[in-house]
Amino acid sequence: MHGTAAPVLGRARRELHLREGRDAGAGGVLLRLHHRGGGTAGCPLAATLSQRFRVLLLERGGSPYGDQRVENMTHFTSTLADTSAGSPAQRFVSEDGVINSRPRVLGGGSCINAGFYTRASDEYVLDVGWDLAAAGEAYRWVEDVVAFRPELGPWQAALQRGLMEAGIAPDNGFTFDHIDGTKVGGSIFDDEERRHTAADLLRYARPEGVDVLLRARVAKILFNVGRGRRPVAHGVVFHDSEGQMHKAYLNAGRRNEIILSAGALGSPQLLMLSGVGPADHLRSFNITLVLNQPAVGQGMADNPMNAIFVPSPSLVEVSLIQVVGITQFGSYIEGASGSNWANPRHRASGSGSGSRGGQHRPPRNFGMFSPQVRTSLQMTLRQLEPNEQVTAILLLQTGQLATVPPKQRTPEALARAEDAMSRLDDAAFRGGFILEKVMGPASTGHLELRNRNPDDNPAVTFNYFSHPEDLRRCVDGLTVIERVIRSKSFQKFTYPDFSIEMLLNMTAEFPVNMLPRHDNDSRSLEQFCKDTVMTIWHYHGGCQVGRVVDAEYRVLGVDALRVIDGSTLNASPGTNPQATVMMLGR
Repeated sequence: MHGTAAPVLGRARRELHLREGRDAGAGGVLLRLHHRGGGTAGCPLAATLSQRFRVLLLERGGSPYGDQRVENMTHFTSTLADTSAGSPAQRFVSEDGVINSRPRVLGGGSCINAGFYTRASDEYVLDVGWDLAAAGEAYRWVEDVVAFRPELGPWQAALQRGLMEAGIAPDNGFTFDHIDGTKVGGSIFDDEERRHTAADLLRYARPEGVDVLLRARVAKILFNVGRGRRPVAHGVVFHDSEGQMHKAYLNAGRRNEIILSAGALGSPQLLMLSGVGPADHLRSFNITLVLNQPAVGQGMADNPMNAIFVPSPSLVEVSLIQVVGITQFGSYIEGASGSNWANPRHRASGSGSGSRGGQHRPPRNFGMFSPQVRTSLQMTLRQLEPNEQVTAILLLQTGQLATVPPKQRTPEALARAEDAMSRLDDAAFRGGFILEKVMGPASTGHLELRNRNPDDNPAVTFNYFSHPEDLRRCVDGLTVIERVIRSKSFQKFTYPDFSIEMLLNMTAEFPVNMLPRHDNDSRSLEQFCKDTVMTIWHYHGGCQVGRVVDAEYRVLGVDALRVIDGSTLNASPGTNPQATVMMLGR
């Protein structure tokens, strides 16, 4: 391998170099162990394996270091709204009509998520078949680098007390553990609101034991296939950022393997593109069949999230997920709040772009209401009253959902939207979402190829609420949220004249998905759940243990190939999976 090394990992204690995929050289690369996917599982996995093996880590995205879209907490929603080719997040829309994102950056989903860190329950660990003591040790290995105790602001503290009033007891205080009741969980954001990701775990790596290639997009796995013999994985084809093709091969030896850690969309997609999957489906794309494996792409699931927006007469802090109510009926209650109460806007002298008459207004911290999430230049928001602005802003800017065509998302248009929103009354940005996530879930779907391009999203169907148990849990969770909103603890952050019905109607109008609305959302919580379903980005499945891989994560029916990531899970672990996926990699 040759070429100029990219900048070293910013937080690594050792000299571990990141290189562009084009630096792989024109020929093949012979390594002991090849690893595709520098994600939430892939980075700790590569760091661990590097102690005993030589590892080539291929990551389709770039580095998280020095990228404010990743490192700064307040860029959370604007990063998800960024549809450019260089964005750390790649948007996809499920066949259900729910807008979602998948990571495209070293560190994977830990670079674009809301940062909540919490372990799976002991029961989950034992049910999966993991060793409880080994899992605990691996969790601590992760936590020493990326997990922090958050400091609650007033809104999150009120949510915590409100959950207790609503009966989600006991108060378990701060803990990483999954325990029934209300707790403050961990965060991968430190006290300066700077994100720490799975990529930070590469500091554990033996530098001479791992090579990391960025923007190296794997096209397929190469197999040796002989008549009457099991297929054996022996290399991969990948393309660099300039579109040049490269091949990487395993050294000879039975201990050498290829490991997929490309995530719940990427791993089943790559297996299919490599000829491992449902035979008829692969033949329809003229893909040479290596192994007929109908279970690849099956069991896809995404935990449905539903939220109620609660406008606030008081200032609220910018916060993502910090507090969770873990119910006994299978719903998790969490919240995220809006504008920055600690750093109010101010005018300062300045010049250049953005200044008016010698006065410069620094950008407003929009929190969950980033102006880049959805831009509409047709509405004159400044002409609305503050209470009308609350509704209009959310209609345009609600967290997940930028649906403006990319050609209209020009820097000039975004700048005009930012300027227009910076002039709005602060009341338009006060408030927060209280949400519920269904555990499991019981509803499942499937993934299929759209084409043979590995850069394109596959077609995925999650079948939200197709199982009645998921719908029951959603309704029960919304009922708890209603009790929290009515609680004495939350009075400071609610308008007394806003009924629950009004809040449901307001939230139901938000463009959170591409599904049609019904006129009975405020009268039927079941309909509200179906109409306002969103993702909380905890999708999983597609290469499940017992169906596609065995208990050691070896792909059934072939040799020298494993899958280790969220695609192997049969259910989402705990209230947030990232801690467990990092632990699994370790």
